[in-house]
Amino acid sequence: MGYKTKIQKVERPTNQSYYANIPSALAQAMGIDKGEEFEWEIENKNLLLLKRSTVLPLKKLKKT
Repeated sequence: MGYKTKIQKVERPTNQSYYANIPSALAQAMGIDKGEEFEWEIENKNLLLLKRSTVLPLKKLKKT
């Protein structure tokens, strides 16, 4: 399942910016904190990759 989001464009006299919001469900699932830094990578013209600047250790799942 994916989450759709619209890109917002803000034009100011000195510059223009584009904004993409992260849906709350995704931010909570990833444990994103306010002010945390991410970086964008361009894979191709159809795919942007959003990565944490600081890599978090992965948690190991318990075997059942």
